[in-house]
Amino acid sequence: MYLLLSLFAFGLLVLGHEFGHFILARLNGVTVEEFSVGMGPRIFQKQGKQTLYSIKALPIGGSVKMYGETAEEGGEGSFFSKSPLRKMSIIAAGPIMNIIMALGILFVIVLFNGYTSNVIAEVIPESPAAAAGIEEGDQILRVNGERAYTFQDISTYISYNGMNEVILELQTSQGRMIKKLMPMEQDGRALVGIVPKAEPSPGFFESFGAAFDQGKSLITQTIFSLKILFTGRASINDFGGPVTIFRISSEVASVSLWNLASFAAFLSINLAVLNLIPFPALDGGWLLILFVELVSRKRIPDKFVGVWNTIGFMILMSFMLLITFKDIFLPGGF
Repeated sequence: MYLLLSLFAFGLLVLGHEFGHFILARLNGVTVEEFSVGMGPRIFQKQGKQTLYSIKALPIGGSVKMYGETAEEGGEGSFFSKSPLRKMSIIAAGPIMNIIMALGILFVIVLFNGYTSNVIAEVIPESPAAAAGIEEGDQILRVNGERAYTFQDISTYISYNGMNEVILELQTSQGRMIKKLMPMEQDGRALVGIVPKAEPSPGFFESFGAAFDQGKSLITQTIFSLKILFTGRASINDFGGPVTIFRISSEVASVSLWNLASFAAFLSINLAVLNLIPFPALDGGWLLILFVELVSRKRIPDKFVGVWNTIGFMILMSFMLLITFKDIFLPGGF
């Protein structure tokens, strides 16, 4: 039951992503030859007036196949015939749709469940925060230079920093201040001794603002994770593929549907940010090519684009297979 719920949630995120590409293609007058959810062999298909709609066996990924996307086919309805800006709008629409979906999910969660902010409701006596002169009502803006939109940001950055010095930038009644403090250890965790302010029943517009902050938080934390990856501070054991995603989704769904919704918002933001990385076969790789065409006013040869995307696809699939192998046979890591 819970696995089906997680598959349904993940399928909706992929469907939303591909629908973003689809609707912008149609709005820009591009013929969509196939709209598919999943990968591998087709298990369902229906031919529309212009588009073949299909569901494929593996519930990961999806695609929108456009006329003139991979060959120099001109004429009405061809992706090739459109300007770089129109092409960029079509490619960027997928990640943008994922962000919009995440914001919608977060808005509903906040409206019905409330939220905790980056404003301090209580300072624990004799804690590092109390010793540093931090007071109730202070708002934490940055932790070690990283922007903090929610209390989850604060907790994440302090935890990642371990028992090293923490630099907090705060908005106080006396203006902006910088506080430096050494965290205390409790149950193996680094803590500074603060309790966030909870808003249990926010109004409509407050919920929208809080959801927007949580969306920005998820984006910045995803980028922060990528920085850790690219600076060599993460290993392959820190990654999880579809198997891990569905396992975690099932676990959070077994707790509550609200937890599953929160995890879906997290995944949706991750899909958006990861797809915007300028790497071959990703939306970001396409946007990089189109940006070069826009600036140079010259079309990059299809042969180069084909090789570029093929290499990227092979690398991504190899990485996915390695991660999936680890998730199934070596869940404890290599």
